Amino acid sequence: MNILLLGSGGREHALAWKLAQSAQCEKLFAAPGNPGIAQYAECLALDATDHQAVIAFCNDERIGLVVVGPEAPLVDGLADSLRGAGVPVFGPSKAAAQLEGSKSFTKEMCLRAGIPTAGYRRADSEAEAMAALDAFGLPVVVKADGLAAGKGVTVAMTREEAEEAVRDIFAGRFGSDGAQAVIEEFMEGEEASYFALTDGSTIVPFGTAQDHKRVGEGDTGPNTGGMGAYSPAPIMTPMLRAEVVSKIFAPTVKAMADAGMPYSGVLYAGLMLTREGPKLIEYNCRFGDPECQVLMMRLESDLAEFLLACAQNRLAALEPPRFSDDTAMTVVMAANGYPGTPEKGGAIHGIEQAEASGAQVFHAGTARGTDGTLVASGGRVLNVTAMAETVSEAQKKAYKAVDLIDFPSGFCRRDIGWREVERENAGG
Repeated sequence: MNILLLGSGGREHALAWKLAQSAQCEKLFAAPGNPGIAQYAECLALDATDHQAVIAFCNDERIGLVVVGPEAPLVDGLADSLRGAGVPVFGPSKAAAQLEGSKSFTKEMCLRAGIPTAGYRRADSEAEAMAALDAFGLPVVVKADGLAAGKGVTVAMTREEAEEAVRDIFAGRFGSDGAQAVIEEFMEGEEASYFALTDGSTIVPFGTAQDHKRVGEGDTGPNTGGMGAYSPAPIMTPMLRAEVVSKIFAPTVKAMADAGMPYSGVLYAGLMLTREGPKLIEYNCRFGDPECQVLMMRLESDLAEFLLACAQNRLAALEPPRFSDDTAMTVVMAANGYPGTPEKGGAIHGIEQAEASGAQVFHAGTARGTDGTLVASGGRVLNVTAMAETVSEAQKKAYKAVDLIDFPSGFCRRDIGWREVERENAGG
């Protein structure tokens, strides 16, 4: 079948790389894609916000499956439009995508369904948010309610920091997403991610990961979209995974179906592993970035088969997906200035050498210069990804590949996976 993949980042490059390996994929299109995706797909200018144009393209090219990479088109209702036109699509409806599009929606759903999560208060004005801060001690978590490209969350260690975060939200720093805020209690523990596919009834676990949100080594500095990740997350034991399925995923899928908005697609649960057990931090309605990169490296099953089964409500008919037991690690190479104003246009060389060393390099924010040279075009630019038997070995392999890439206007963290490396060393 012909497949259309929407998106242009590292997540979409990883999806394109895996979809192109599928026995079911006759031809892969990507809109808009990037220079890395272009190795596997025909890239085209197709505006995902123009639903009729996307539907017309699907009809013209006999598209058998649309895979929506980023969250914005899902929150915008593209999946509804495609389903209405009879086009199979992997991704939730506009109503169901509120799980990511509105933090207060998710909090209210958790409250109704008894899903463990942090205590919270929703605020519709700056004054309400300031008053809500009084209900929580320090530290406290301040979130813009809607989509904010992974940057609308502040873990405030002081009252001044919390008030500044509130003012930023209601001053419009996150655009229309600043109309509301959610103030949450701070949860103690280690963070991990767990993914599941669902067609609205069947739930299929789809791997664990841990990422590094802070820009600086030792998990310091401002939050980013993610500076690196590894999978699996050994801290997510079989017992913990079973608890997440029974206490978080299953009640969510049931609650969404009961509310008349069945969820179809990937559920990406950000979790805090507290002393009381795993608690939901938030949901994303798409594969994580850069978590998708490490999941796709480990996935041994046919990705297209699972995504199509999701779209056609027949996940129950498939055998569970197979993943390698090895560890995959990805290191994000970002442009200087990220997560503020990144330096664009910097030349990049050496990707072939890095891949010859055994790594896979996914393009996250790249473009071709006028002379054909690969250049940086975004904040997060490359995802250098490697597989090995242990986290320590995967880390060495990934950084060996990083050091073969010539990207003078870029940087990366040198400690991705540090917690698990420490645990491995302590156990050894």
